[in-house]
Amino acid sequence: MKIAIYPGSFDPVTKGHIDILQTAAGIFDKVIIAVAKNSEKQGFLPVEKRVELIKKSVKDLKNVEVDAFDGLTIYYAREKGAAVLIRGLRAVSDFEYEMQLSQANSALAPEIKTVFLTTKPKYNFISSSTIKEIFLNKGDISKFVPDAVNEYLQKSFEC
Repeated sequence: MKIAIYPGSFDPVTKGHIDILQTAAGIFDKVIIAVAKNSEKQGFLPVEKRVELIKKSVKDLKNVEVDAFDGLTIYYAREKGAAVLIRGLRAVSDFEYEMQLSQANSALAPEIKTVFLTTKPKYNFISSSTIKEIFLNKGDISKFVPDAVNEYLQKSFEC
């Protein structure tokens, strides 16, 4: 069984993330979308809430599991028996950072490969940071995030 890990902060998860996940789910036997816990950084949403919202957003993808982890992604991937890390690319500007990360991971665990997947063009401008900015300035984010995320944010941050 080929297991892939799709790591990230997903703060919040976007339709672009889900698009990458759907593509990965069509390629690999099992995909674990893994929410990284970063104790150095205060997230917009708590990790537990991100996991819950992702689970609601991917409930129809039968070969997808949602989890959270601490530490280096490559060690988590080994623990889960993954052969592949999934990294999403929106634009060429993402590539340099992602390539450096991939090379570092390869130096630590050469047996685990990185696969880069691109989003559909209609999602390539969407980032979690952009979503937060639009939302916090009372803009409509409904076309950029899964319904579960939009509903949660609207209820939780009512003014």
